[in-house]
Amino acid sequence: MKQITCLVAAVLTLFLGASAGAADLNIGVVNIARLLEQSPQAKSAMQALQDEFAPRQRDIVAQTKDLRTKEENLQRDRDVMAESELRTSERELRDIQRELARRQNEYLEDLNLRRNEELGRLQRSLMVEVQTFARNNNYDLILGDGVLFASGAVDITEAVLAGLEQAYNASQ
Repeated sequence: MKQITCLVAAVLTLFLGASAGAADLNIGVVNIARLLEQSPQAKSAMQALQDEFAPRQRDIVAQTKDLRTKEENLQRDRDVMAESELRTSERELRDIQRELARRQNEYLEDLNLRRNEELGRLQRSLMVEVQTFARNNNYDLILGDGVLFASGAVDITEAVLAGLEQAYNASQ
């Protein structure tokens, strides 16, 4: 929050300063959240994550379905089972439930770790693209997160998105 306040103060100083050159500043605003959502690089990264984790997700779904079937069978056959057989079946179900819960937790931890890795890589890539766009188009200041308002006249998100799409298509 302190950084945002300092940044706003710096921008206001530039605009309100008596310098004649302040009127010639070229300032843009980028909606980082939109870039992370709509850029082809982001879509590709999310698809790659989905492809990477789909087999494990299918296994967990199949195991969950198998567990439910076993639970239903135990409930159905409970009255005709011997006491020792019932205890053995209940113990097996608890073991399966624990194993399934462990696998689900591992899956979620691994998915979150990989998602965070990809998000970090993507954010670094987007920042490089925004900086390149700013240099190539002679911007003096680009604002991103923390902007409370920006008119359409300074919002360059669409142009940066177009650059990201070009870069993505060129890399394919």
